[in-house]
Amino acid sequence: MPTRRSALARLAGTAAAFCPLPLLAQDDKTAIRLLVGASAGTDFTARLVAEKLRDALGRPVVVLQKLGAGQRVALNELQKSAPDGRTLMLVTSAPFSIYPHIYTKLDYDPLKDFTPIAGVSAFDVGIATGPLTGAQNMKDLVAWLKANPQQAIYGSAPGTGSLSHFVGISLGLALGQPMTHVAYKDSPVGLLDVSSGRLPIMMTGLSGMIELHKAGRIRVIASSGNARSPLLPDVPTMQEAGINVNTTSTVGIFGPAGMAPEVVRPLTTAIMAIAGTQEFREKLAPFNVFPKPSTPQELMATLQAENRQYAGLVKASGYTPE
Repeated sequence: MPTRRSALARLAGTAAAFCPLPLLAQDDKTAIRLLVGASAGTDFTARLVAEKLRDALGRPVVVLQKLGAGQRVALNELQKSAPDGRTLMLVTSAPFSIYPHIYTKLDYDPLKDFTPIAGVSAFDVGIATGPLTGAQNMKDLVAWLKANPQQAIYGSAPGTGSLSHFVGISLGLALGQPMTHVAYKDSPVGLLDVSSGRLPIMMTGLSGMIELHKAGRIRVIASSGNARSPLLPDVPTMQEAGINVNTTSTVGIFGPAGMAPEVVRPLTTAIMAIAGTQEFREKLAPFNVFPKPSTPQELMATLQAENRQYAGLVKASGYTPE
């Protein structure tokens, strides 16, 4: 039986599809709110998209940062918004691909409560170690973990349920070496613990590691994606280092459920064009974020593939949902 929320979403979608009001008109100049629920690179990406979207659509686009609960605060606001194209959100893939497998109760349906607009970008994470292990590369770290299983501990930021957290789970599974996870809200604190020898391994966004790595206080020994980062071109991917782990996070723009195709279409076209420019690539590079423009269908196919990947990881790891 359909819920009140899903029935209202369908009703709103039907009304939007046939409504002749100005909100569907091409000359609509009302502001678009672009919600973002994560900081650093994700927030920067949202602001860059907003700036270019203003030019493309000829209407104001305002970025609103709604932090909390791993982007779920912002998602809840998006979910309750009218499907008129005036409220969108730039979201990393975790709420769609990871959270359904680690939280027993979610107040949203990742497949039914949102409208995919376009894929925008993707990012991976770095694996850093320090004086506690003395490792100079992944081979050294693996040897240290095997010799010191009681100290097989890693930190991740932004913590539980993040890409960084699951890169650690993936590494432990690939090595057959269980690792204890410590969640950090902020990567600088975790990296400080690595540099001071209190934590053996930290996994987080690569851009935050650069300064400490170049200063010799930590050692970035690998990245989690399928290509080396231009920020540290000498650092291999985990696969290049002989570890069968290849994990990235997709970033896309969504609206609430029930958005009419004629509202979605111009947004998709504009966002994909923005994400496909060399300027966009160059401005994202310092955050270790790379463009990944895609259609709504391609975006959902990617998220569904990630969902299946994390379902297997959660099951294989024995991770207990919270």
